[in-house]
Amino acid sequence: MQIPQSATEIIETLNSHGYEAYIVGGCVRDSILKREPMDWDITTSARPDEVKKLFRRTVDTGIEHGTVTVLSKGDGYEVTTYRTDGKYDDHRHPKEVEFAPTLDEDLKRRDFTINAMAYNPAEGLIDLYDGQKDLKSHIVRCVGNPYERFEEDALRMLRGVRFAGQLEFDIENETKNAIAEKADTLKFVSAERIRVELVKLLISNGADRLRLAYTTGLTKVFLPEFDKAMETEQNNPHHMYTVGEHTIHVIMEVNRLVQSLPADDPMKNDKTASQLSLAALLHDIAKPECRTTDESGTDHFHGHDVKGAEMAKSIMRRLKFGNDTIRVVAVLVKYHDRRYKYLTDEAGNYSSKGKKAFRRLVSEAGADIMPLLFILQEADILGQSEYKREEKLRLLEYGKKCFEEIVADGDALKISDLAIGGSDLIKEKGFKPGPDIGAELKRLLETVIEEPSLNERKKLLELVDEK
Repeated sequence: MQIPQSATEIIETLNSHGYEAYIVGGCVRDSILKREPMDWDITTSARPDEVKKLFRRTVDTGIEHGTVTVLSKGDGYEVTTYRTDGKYDDHRHPKEVEFAPTLDEDLKRRDFTINAMAYNPAEGLIDLYDGQKDLKSHIVRCVGNPYERFEEDALRMLRGVRFAGQLEFDIENETKNAIAEKADTLKFVSAERIRVELVKLLISNGADRLRLAYTTGLTKVFLPEFDKAMETEQNNPHHMYTVGEHTIHVIMEVNRLVQSLPADDPMKNDKTASQLSLAALLHDIAKPECRTTDESGTDHFHGHDVKGAEMAKSIMRRLKFGNDTIRVVAVLVKYHDRRYKYLTDEAGNYSSKGKKAFRRLVSEAGADIMPLLFILQEADILGQSEYKREEKLRLLEYGKKCFEEIVADGDALKISDLAIGGSDLIKEKGFKPGPDIGAELKRLLETVIEEPSLNERKKLLELVDEK
């Protein structure tokens, strides 16, 4: 197992002074799986004050829990004293943390067997709970009694589903049964912690493990709207799944499309991936509320896009997402169902006759949103039935083509794109500072969206009445 030289030096320094030390947890798991670890954590028999005496540069990052960060060559390594957790009285945090005398005591308090392995170069792999066997079997299984582990810390249930998603594993049956029995205790976990685990799950290769969160009752606690979606049929030729199953397919398609982007594409980053996966999760969230059935038995979901945008805002606020993410996701949900039939001629070929309507869409949604919207729309189409799929994808390509033309032409799409601003209205047309300026600029933008050639200073000023 290859570990960073700095981690090896920290372990050797501790060993040379009579202390045990190992890398532990996720970094061991990921190393065995040939995945690049995000962090290298170290567990030791040394107490925090003893660790601090041995290293020149340290930070007390979690001293109350026995953790000291040792700084080495620009990187930080969390070094934590063996510990055992006391009684949990809130389904989340131990009442007290006690230092433990042995590595075994430290490992047996951990959540899952795949996270309860340790390693150092001298002794090799320490695997007391068959974590390596579970890795080979692609299983997430609790250390010890799963009911006790989840009673101690309810977040472990959602973490288990998240690990199953990230590693594309299954959850061992007894562990899964314990999640189903203890699911309601997730209500004791903060929205912020749930949000973090949810996003990690959604952007993972195994995001379809969201289905596990539903079947075990976890989503009922933090996202009951998704449960309704899973139970809502779509008797419509455009669909072949329930709303929820369609949603899961769209999330998977979004992730695939983002991963297929070139390495230098500015959209290939975790922020964009999370915003798109959230939009996929919530794009049809209002369908259960908007469902109607006509005389032929066909279901319709009129208005689910607009209502869905409002529901998405409410859900994301409840889960403590940031304002920018809420804005982007809500806009994506609002416009996800737009189709571009107006960009075709009578023969169905691309035509710029509808460019005016498309400019209005880009102005409303935002030019920065459109590349994300195209990804969501493609994923949405691929998650539907094959009914008219080729036509839908062709129209989407027309939308992309029209957008490229609008950007290349430099068409004005927002007030700041206009050839004049508020100061021109004041100097040239006698406007007073105030809301009238904003209203007039908005009117001019509407005019320019209709006819881009008017976006010249002289022409715009001629369109403004003296004040």
